Amino acid sequence: MQHLTDPELLGLVGQGDEAALRELVERHTPWLLLRLGRRTPDPDLAAEAVHDTFVAIWKNPRSFRGEGDVGAWLWGIAIRQLVSRLRRRAQPMPMETRLLSALSPTVRSAEDELLVALEHGAVGAALSTLSPELRQVLQATVIDGLSTREAAHLLGIPQGTVKSRARIARSRLREQLISREACP
Repeated sequence: MQHLTDPELLGLVGQGDEAALRELVERHTPWLLLRLGRRTPDPDLAAEAVHDTFVAIWKNPRSFRGEGDVGAWLWGIAIRQLVSRLRRRAQPMPMETRLLSALSPTVRSAEDELLVALEHGAVGAALSTLSPELRQVLQATVIDGLSTREAAHLLGIPQGTVKSRARIARSRLREQLISREACP
């Protein structure tokens, strides 16, 4: 099975092939856990979201339409599973925990690494001028592709706050890029 592509494996999962599902799980669980672990301080919650992701795939493997990368499709399912689990939590995460995890992550995400790599370019320089709160909203809505409602649940802030922070972030980025373009 290791020689099969992800779309081929999904086709086999659609035919009820459990070995194909196991192969997908083995290929994708490590990086999904790593990325989800950067979105929540609770590793059990991340693991449950990954588990739910593969259960959803087993139930409906044909939801992948063959467009784009399977990994991106899996990430979309996984992040939505995480948001769903966060919604169902009986006790909201204390504000102090949310702030500490947001302001001092122990490991950088792939997206953060990309932003660091862009540091010497105009976009990176403009992004570095944004507050952590504005960057978080951009990461959730632009990089992770979450709706404002999903981002609000993930970040533990009202949906209106997500919208206003996204608007402010776009405006500030635009201003920064225009001013850098005018002053070469």
